[in-house]
Amino acid sequence: MGLSGRERRILAQIEQALEREDPELARRVAAINRIEAVGGLPERPYGDRARLWALTHGWVIVVAAALVIVSLLIAVLAT
Repeated sequence: MGLSGRERRILAQIEQALEREDPELARRVAAINRIEAVGGLPERPYGDRARLWALTHGWVIVVAAALVIVSLLIAVLAT
């Protein structure tokens, strides 16, 4: 759904006022608009590798915690 000419003019006036009042916020809004226009967040250079690393290490931590719990349970039951 597109904006009408009047709505575009009003939006442009709001953006100009925002730029005058708070330039930092105006830069953030412009960055958000660029992201939405492209269709998503920019690709991270190590995105897939970092995700795989975190997933692998997460499972290692879960398995280690499970082994500690099982060994403590065995120790309690053995005494």
